[in-house]
Amino acid sequence: MSRIFITGIGIITSIGNSTEENRVALMNGVCGISNKTKYPSKYSGVLPFGEIALSNDELKSSLNIHDESVTRATLLSVHAFEEAIKDARLSSKEISDSAFINATTVGGMSETEELYHDISATQNASPFISSYDVSAPTVFMQKHYGIKDFANTINTACSSSANAIMLGARLIKNGFVNKAIVGGVDCLSKMTINGFNALQILSDEVCKPFDADRKGLNLGEGAAFLVLEKEEDCANKKIYAEVKGYGNANDAFHASSISDNGDGPFLAMQTALDVAQLNADEIDFINAHGTATENNDLTESRAMLRLFKNVPRFVSVKANIGHTLGAAGVIGAAYSALSIAYQEVYPALNFKNKIEEPGLVPNLQYEQKSLKHVMANAFGFGGNCTSLILSKV
Repeated sequence: MSRIFITGIGIITSIGNSTEENRVALMNGVCGISNKTKYPSKYSGVLPFGEIALSNDELKSSLNIHDESVTRATLLSVHAFEEAIKDARLSSKEISDSAFINATTVGGMSETEELYHDISATQNASPFISSYDVSAPTVFMQKHYGIKDFANTINTACSSSANAIMLGARLIKNGFVNKAIVGGVDCLSKMTINGFNALQILSDEVCKPFDADRKGLNLGEGAAFLVLEKEEDCANKKIYAEVKGYGNANDAFHASSISDNGDGPFLAMQTALDVAQLNADEIDFINAHGTATENNDLTESRAMLRLFKNVPRFVSVKANIGHTLGAAGVIGAAYSALSIAYQEVYPALNFKNKIEEPGLVPNLQYEQKSLKHVMANAFGFGGNCTSLILSKV
């Protein structure tokens, strides 16, 4: 079977509108989370969010998209997708013949409240009725780019885009496609803000992953895409990393919590190691899921202690950009690919006190470091857990 390489990356988050802007911000420990947001919610100015600075009008102008029914999720997707395909130097035909796997938890439902108003409206109904679907960004981009091969939308909560990467790699390895463009998106929406607030897991201050005094997560928005190609097609191409391993598991413990022992995370990480044919001690760095919630950080720590004799350096970038939900997995993978390509690790933000029982301390400073294998974790509601391993070529 062919080796699978990452040849293109596109990212937009609250710390940067491009891959390079994100990398520089990570190197310098920039936090894009603030309660000074423009998002129209009663929690704006009260709760902190990782909001992208570009407005919908600015995105539409830069992308030359003027369809009123296009939601912010689709605009962010196109922005990141454009950068990824240009980075990989894909032709129009190569894009058309590639598999396209997008991931999201909300998709076009980000404008739910607009449709709610339609119930009592007698005229001027919302233009978003035609894009009210979790797969709306995928459908728009299929048409926009003329994608004719396999296309799908994955929604497995916060592991969605990690699963998109895994599916894309498996399609290539099994000979179904030659290339796959994989990623995910989520934007701020009243539905997610109110939903997570109802769960009482939103922090009223900037989040503190793996800290004993963590108070919960901050929602963020973002999109990222990776171009995956067979080794045989990568001559004279820039290569960021190899997709070496992947694993998905579900501990089926609770609708919004991981089991106390971290069974799902442990099994996902172990499966990824098995697929990559690596031992645990060969992992040099971990981009942890690290939501800064009471349950996740404790159970993920326990799972890492179960798997690793000596837990490698790790970090959660949710302290930089917030929890981007369906996009979290691919953003973590993209940052892992940058770590490998530039041989560097990024610092954890806002950490002061280790959780007493696991006693783990995340990586606290930027460093140039020899990296061969990096693990990226993404764990979702319902116990859907996915781990990826990216390796130096």
